[in-house]
Amino acid sequence: MDIEEYLKSAGAEYHKLEHPTAYTAQEVAAEMHVSGEVVAKPVVVRAGKGNVLCVVPASRKVDMRKLATVLKIKKCELAAEDEVATLFPDVEVGAEPPFGKPYGLPTVVDSHLAEAGDITFAAGTHRNAIRMSYEDYARLAEPTVADFSVHL
Repeated sequence: MDIEEYLKSAGAEYHKLEHPTAYTAQEVAAEMHVSGEVVAKPVVVRAGKGNVLCVVPASRKVDMRKLATVLKIKKCELAAEDEVATLFPDVEVGAEPPFGKPYGLPTVVDSHLAEAGDITFAAGTHRNAIRMSYEDYARLAEPTVADFSVHL
């Protein structure tokens, strides 16, 4: 999936940003000079018999117990890097966009990120990012919103 084509075809307003190579969402926040509270960090989680794309602010991490409660399952765990690479074959590992729908994954967004006006996220590479309104993001991602993160 070309993230820009996806956004354009959906009529979303966004800004593509280039930055020095950044491998983590916190590094993207630093390079973009924004708070980690508004940088969307996708995390693929094995939940029951399937995978879920969880999206949290860069300054937070998924609390697996809270997430299991939200998903109404007994246990969940991080997907392995090779699983993520298989699920997102068209992007650099670690630069996945926060959209599960085009990849056949349900998306759950942490309520702390849902409070942001604009969000920034990796655009498939470690050198490009997208900034767009959370409202447009939510319209496209159709996420479930819940509180399932804790501060790093």
